[in-house]
Amino acid sequence: MQGSKSRRAALLWDESFLWGVMACKALEAAGLSFDLIRAEDVRSGRLREYSLLFVPGGWASNKVKALGDGGVAEIKKFVHDGGAYVGFCGGAGLATADGIGLVPVKRRPTKERVPSFSGRIRLKVNNHSLWKDIPAGEDGRSELRTQNAEPVFHAWWPSQFIVDGTISVLAAYGEAMPDSFSSDVNVGDAEAFGNWEELEKSYQINLNPRRLLGEPAVIEGAFGAGKVVLSLLHFDTPRDLQGAAVLRNIWRYCGCDAIAGAAVLPEEPRRAVPPNAVLAELDAAVTGLIDLGERNFLWFWRNPLLLQWRRGVRGLEYCTLAVMVREIAEEQRSQKSNAGRQKAGEALERIKGLLLPFIEKAKHLLVRERFAMQGGRLTYDQCEDQELQSLREELFSRSKSHGGQFKELIDELDRFLYNEKTLR
Repeated sequence: MQGSKSRRAALLWDESFLWGVMACKALEAAGLSFDLIRAEDVRSGRLREYSLLFVPGGWASNKVKALGDGGVAEIKKFVHDGGAYVGFCGGAGLATADGIGLVPVKRRPTKERVPSFSGRIRLKVNNHSLWKDIPAGEDGRSELRTQNAEPVFHAWWPSQFIVDGTISVLAAYGEAMPDSFSSDVNVGDAEAFGNWEELEKSYQINLNPRRLLGEPAVIEGAFGAGKVVLSLLHFDTPRDLQGAAVLRNIWRYCGCDAIAGAAVLPEEPRRAVPPNAVLAELDAAVTGLIDLGERNFLWFWRNPLLLQWRRGVRGLEYCTLAVMVREIAEEQRSQKSNAGRQKAGEALERIKGLLLPFIEKAKHLLVRERFAMQGGRLTYDQCEDQELQSLREELFSRSKSHGGQFKELIDELDRFLYNEKTLR
């Protein structure tokens, strides 16, 4: 992950979890150079070693807490003095006026936006080097797209921007693709057979993706002498050749290292075999949890890293758990010495002590939620069954931005995974 000192990029790991794993995989597949850093590194002044700070998705409010006043001040100094800030989704939210205030951009209130859109969507791009040489076909076999064609990218439950005249809109949302979803409603099926107005009354949220048309999706602003590029699209989505081309363009635009030639579509990821008994036990437990959700028609895999779940269950949290445990297995397999694996034993035992009881309770919760769906409206934070609601709060709290036993568990996983990645 090392780059030359004058052209180095840093990826802020804290409070990214699933999105941090996804970003690392995408950047590595695109042949891009970067170092992982944490909030404590930012506070200690390490940003002076870099020309770009990339912040992946995740809850912006939690990122602010992790950085603290000292970290926020260091990021502002870094960008003001000429550094580049690039944020995707939650990382974009961090830079807005609702976060640390690098740009005078606000996020639309939840009631005014389409809060649960996910999947492929066309993009109306404006003239900018970010869109140079984007291949027309996702398989990489097609010619470069024509000038007027709208490329297709992925959005995963994004916020929406409110911008003013000081901000450049680099791209706006176009039409959603038929295989996308709004909450757990397939867009193509709803367009063909449904009624968005009736669905929105039933779900009590905005669902129609046409509400996104023309809304800013990728923007650029300035803070002092620095660049601020914010995207609600995830160009780091697995196996997205078009997204990989944009990532490479971003690195070049921000003055960082990018290899020559075109991005290559990575091979389909293979499941890592856990290299020790404890990891095998953790992997089996997580696999059992995901299997339970699948056989109860609560979710299915959209791609190797992201689930699509039914409204009413905490699909993102379970998906995050599964991906992080499997990523730890991959990192452990890459350890070249037994000493490295043995050193991890104590941390894995701590994780086991948190994960196995959590999964047993989560299985009980999921089956109860599956049955409750038959009796009426169920959302992640609303349930008439008080016993069920109590178990939800124990595992996740009432917070949407990760809490309860789940947060304690993924924080432990997160520390372990960061150490594994930085000790390669």
